[in-house]
Amino acid sequence: MKRIAVLASGRGSNFEAIARNVKEGRLAAEIAALVANNPEARALDIAREHGIHAISLPSKGIGSDTYAAMVRDALQPLNIDLICLAGFMRRVGAPLLEAYPMRILNIHPSLLPAFPGLNVQQQAIDYGVKYSGCTVHFVDAGLDTGPIIAQAAVPVLDDDTAETLAARILVEEHRIYSEAIALVLSGAYRIQGRRVIRTAG
Repeated sequence: MKRIAVLASGRGSNFEAIARNVKEGRLAAEIAALVANNPEARALDIAREHGIHAISLPSKGIGSDTYAAMVRDALQPLNIDLICLAGFMRRVGAPLLEAYPMRILNIHPSLLPAFPGLNVQQQAIDYGVKYSGCTVHFVDAGLDTGPIIAQAAVPVLDDDTAETLAARILVEEHRIYSEAIALVLSGAYRIQGRRVIRTAG
């Protein structure tokens, strides 16, 4: 069974969706650990409720590379196959990228490359786009720039607020993240330039 670690900073809704899919047999994997850089993160409580190893590793005041090395060292004994960022509000430093090359995934609440970074739903509304959505991508050294594995689109309604748009996008996030994780764990893909191409596997 492939082993994944999830990194989170807050409420942990994507983490909870992944854990539920694992528990109900829709995702063939084991969550070996949840690492939270915020000691108040609700994700820690969710992990404990699901009987998942919960690691509180505060990052306040710590540089990204130093923190990445701390996460790497915490995960090293756990034989992790894949790391999944789920609302993890830190840049991933070089030590973790080097330890898990093309084995770190992130989900971002826009149709990348549009609207990387923060305050994404408000950016979409302010720009006047008619569709937004979410993207699962590999993590590299850039900001939301890694090869794209999966996307889902949702319409931006005329009366949307950042909150209502975020809520509709979140439904799709919960769906496509586990599908993308399953694809990567299966190995039935190849990366060609920036493209992630499904193979017969």
